[in-house]
Amino acid sequence: MWMWWILTIPSFLFVTIDIFITTPEATVMKWAFVILTAFTGPVGAFFYVLGCREPIRGTHEQYVSVRWRQVLGSTMHCAAGDGIGIIVGAAIGAALTLSFWPDFLLEYALGFSFGWAYFQAFAMRDMAGGDYLKSLRMTFLPEFVSMNCLMAGMLLVSKFWMPNVAGGGDPSTPQFWFIMSMSLIAGFAFAYPMNWWLVSNHMKHGMITVLEKERELALAHAAPSEGSGMTHAEHMGASIPAGAHGSGHDSEREDLADMAAPSASRGLKGRMVAVSLGVLAVSLWIITTFAPGA
Repeated sequence: MWMWWILTIPSFLFVTIDIFITTPEATVMKWAFVILTAFTGPVGAFFYVLGCREPIRGTHEQYVSVRWRQVLGSTMHCAAGDGIGIIVGAAIGAALTLSFWPDFLLEYALGFSFGWAYFQAFAMRDMAGGDYLKSLRMTFLPEFVSMNCLMAGMLLVSKFWMPNVAGGGDPSTPQFWFIMSMSLIAGFAFAYPMNWWLVSNHMKHGMITVLEKERELALAHAAPSEGSGMTHAEHMGASIPAGAHGSGHDSEREDLADMAAPSASRGLKGRMVAVSLGVLAVSLWIITTFAPGA
């Protein structure tokens, strides 16, 4: 455990410094990588280098276009937003010595509300034209199914491990935070297949490339192409996140291919919901049946 924390410190410092200096990624995604690395240490740093950090300057958009990297970004965004709420809920529940079901409800409520209301709907509201309520509607279903899978993985690790480690259920000990870190990694693994499904069906974004400032300004001021109604930036498939432009400019655009792609059918969305609820239900059954003290 101590070796893990020793490795986490340089991993966290590296990602925090490097991602804001060298990587043309959306600000919200940068913070998501920072948050994830704070809990997953060398694992988060490894996936940052492998999945997001451009190997050669100017190649980020091409580098992250591979499907597995897009899904990595989508899952990482979910794990960072929902994960904070779940971990805070677990700490509060442990401090209050809540029984399993009240603790579960607290973790789920905080995880989903923070991940959906802030990390998804608020941070990405420019994809909905700056309309926060519209963004809430757009992001509810993807966040719900992803959260269910993340929660299932985190519960299976934390609820079995904590009772078997001295101090594991005490948020004032490093053991508690170590277990929650391992839980977040497990939750990430559980949520990854669902996020692959979501990204493949254009229901969630993945990595978002931020263009260099000079190119951003040129694209922002480019006139719409004749007869198309789209700016040059949209023809390029540029994804420009919030805060990239000065005031008065649209600050975030979805990739053109995703904008043009058909959305998932109602039947497919229903299957996603059923699968996510099934995964969560099975994990809850396993815990309440076999976990000590649940």
